[in-house]
Amino acid sequence: MGEWFGRRPSQLSPRPGAPADYYCGKRKRNKVWDSISGAMPRAPAAPLKQVHRQNIAPARQTPQWYAIQVRYRFEKQVASQLQSKGLETYLPLLAEIHHWSDRRQPVDVPLFPGYAFVRVDRSSGARLGVLHTGGIIGFVSFGNELVAIPVKQIDDLKMLLAQKVPCSLYPFLRVGQRVRIRGGCLDGLEGILDQHQEKNLVIAIECIERSVAIKIEGYELELI
Repeated sequence: MGEWFGRRPSQLSPRPGAPADYYCGKRKRNKVWDSISGAMPRAPAAPLKQVHRQNIAPARQTPQWYAIQVRYRFEKQVASQLQSKGLETYLPLLAEIHHWSDRRQPVDVPLFPGYAFVRVDRSSGARLGVLHTGGIIGFVSFGNELVAIPVKQIDDLKMLLAQKVPCSLYPFLRVGQRVRIRGGCLDGLEGILDQHQEKNLVIAIECIERSVAIKIEGYELELI
């Protein structure tokens, strides 16, 4: 017995009849019963399940129309640069006849000098892409909050100018009776009815406080 306690476990020989994995009176942990110590080996720990996180892309924001303020006489240049970046841009132009000493020539001038419109989402990346354009002063906002322009207002403005109906800038109107034109080339055009002097249909862009008006004599209107 003294010799047994004085020897290292690695020098011990297995007991006659004991399996080859029996050392120091103990079996490997994969055996169920230890005949000498009576200890029950622990079961091997179950492997941890690997949880794979699913990369969830952020919800894509819907692009909306916003007004941008630009340097005076830089409107066309800014619109061209934004379009070259692949951004949907709208610069309303009004044809005017300019007179020179020797000729008269139609010239397209910005309907709202100092402003243009761009359609982007509200993400910081999209806004920086617009602001990093020469000639742009910034987005039109109220209290550091961007104000989207209804798509209908932009569509009406496009239709009005595409039909080349005589129109002109008009004092800004915020409230009034809203009407819609029925029939003709301006079918569906909406605006504010102003009858102070003549019947005018006024399209008001509230965020820049600008309006454009047409005379509506002969048009059929319906209240909205």
